[in-house]
Amino acid sequence: MKKSYDVIVVGSGVVGSSIAYHLSEDKSKEILTIDKDFPLSGTSGSTQAWVWVHNKTPAWYGELNMYSAELYPFLERKIGDVEYKRTGGIAPFFSEADREKALKLAEKQAEVGIKVEVLSRDEVLEKEPALSRNIAGATYSKIDGNVNPFRLIELFVRAARKNGAQFLFYNPVTNITKENGMFKVTTQDGDYFSNQLVMAGGPWSKSLGKLLGIDVPIKQVRGQVIVTEPLSPFLSHTIGGMRQADNGEVLVGYSKEEVGYDRRSTLDIIQDTARMAIDFVPALEKVNVVRCFSGIRAMPEDGFPILGEIPGIENAYIAAMHSGITLSPLVGTVMTELLSDGETSIDLERFSLKRFDTIQSIG
Repeated sequence: MKKSYDVIVVGSGVVGSSIAYHLSEDKSKEILTIDKDFPLSGTSGSTQAWVWVHNKTPAWYGELNMYSAELYPFLERKIGDVEYKRTGGIAPFFSEADREKALKLAEKQAEVGIKVEVLSRDEVLEKEPALSRNIAGATYSKIDGNVNPFRLIELFVRAARKNGAQFLFYNPVTNITKENGMFKVTTQDGDYFSNQLVMAGGPWSKSLGKLLGIDVPIKQVRGQVIVTEPLSPFLSHTIGGMRQADNGEVLVGYSKEEVGYDRRSTLDIIQDTARMAIDFVPALEKVNVVRCFSGIRAMPEDGFPILGEIPGIENAYIAAMHSGITLSPLVGTVMTELLSDGETSIDLERFSLKRFDTIQSIG
């Protein structure tokens, strides 16, 4: 196997594999992606996989997500069927007092082109009859949906390999230095060199950053999800908190806990999640839960993506964010523009690591 590459991407989750694929499209760069495990063994394989846009705020952040969601149909034409479904998204609210907030959300999102409707209870129930009659209304947008994360990452990797990119799995990165202008990436299986380096480690971005002498302001957040027994199709939209998969299972989850890298499921959160499910869809009260799982998400300290060049380290880049499933098509595209042309079609300044002005180099 070669030892020297144009680009090394560290991390093969939905963000890293998207960057590797998009970089490989014009076949002008030799690319190696390194991961300590196997794709989908971490965050990207333990998600409800919403492609979610409409109530992400402020509006500029919603706009970023909208751009990425709009790329999914084009992505499928290039890499194959990732089982992307633009189902439309419903976010119910249970109080009339929340209607004013919903109307303000719709007004702000419209400024950037996100179409959000504020529905009455009857209008929501007409779209999704299984929802509780206790809801007061909901926000709704056609742009939301979901995807099969397993198909998505498998096809990202397969397409990148077809374009000549290489992948190394089960190979932890233990050190990163710079020698004669090139990055020396030391792994369990040996050293690899590259002109450019992309850190796409998701929840492990902080520990990877330390290898470069930087403190990446990102937290590990646990999300717990319950999965029901397969049911006849009855939910046609992606709901804020749940969706029904093709096999009939309903996935429910909305928890966020800062517990480090602890992937255990806990009874209290599972019970809260089940209560939420029943509040939304009363018919789920008599349904069996067949399994639970937890995923550790990356969460930048201010909640927004960290994207672009790493200040002070020439040719080093970072892509770390929550909502990687939604954002991966756009992130792969703009990171490729940045590494190949030095400029991007979307201004990344507000996503720069530089915005964390209290962060100091620890190198």
